[in-house]
Amino acid sequence: MIFKKRRNIDSAVLTDLRRYIDEVMNPAHEEELACFEASAADSAPYMGDGMPFKSAGRPPGVCRSAVPVEVVNTLDESFAQMLFRKIDEKGMTDAQCYKKAGRDRKLFSKIRSNPGYKPGKPTAIAFALALELDYDETEELLRKAGFALSHSSKFDVIVEYCITHGIYDIMQVNEALYEFDQVTI
Repeated sequence: MIFKKRRNIDSAVLTDLRRYIDEVMNPAHEEELACFEASAADSAPYMGDGMPFKSAGRPPGVCRSAVPVEVVNTLDESFAQMLFRKIDEKGMTDAQCYKKAGRDRKLFSKIRSNPGYKPGKPTAIAFALALELDYDETEELLRKAGFALSHSSKFDVIVEYCITHGIYDIMQVNEALYEFDQVTI
């Protein structure tokens, strides 16, 4: 997508977004992240034999004992299930949602026919924007697709800013992403 002039997004929003990116991604946050990563490494998950994943000689998640059936049977709703639930809650039709998200009927049909479908991150974000989900709902939808918003990614910070400031128009979000040399949705 090519943006020649900013028509949809206000220059005051871009100025505020620049400040927000600088604030969120400043080097002081890197120290906090390093401390978190160090403490996470100290509390690495253990396998059934008492060995941490890194020194167990087996790939992560491979244990000697089988996973109990009740764990598998209590899985959360999938990305597709949450997407369809949110479409219903918002009173939208499927077509309204996928068109507003800038996605085609073929992709939506694939999601509809495969309850375990895992979209790419931009697609999951596009649906969150189309449904005008708040930050917490967006995070939940992204988690169900296997993603999260991170302050180590300028793309994610821009998306977070837009959502927390009620900017749900995909064209405006794409203009902001383009302005900061990020991949558009």
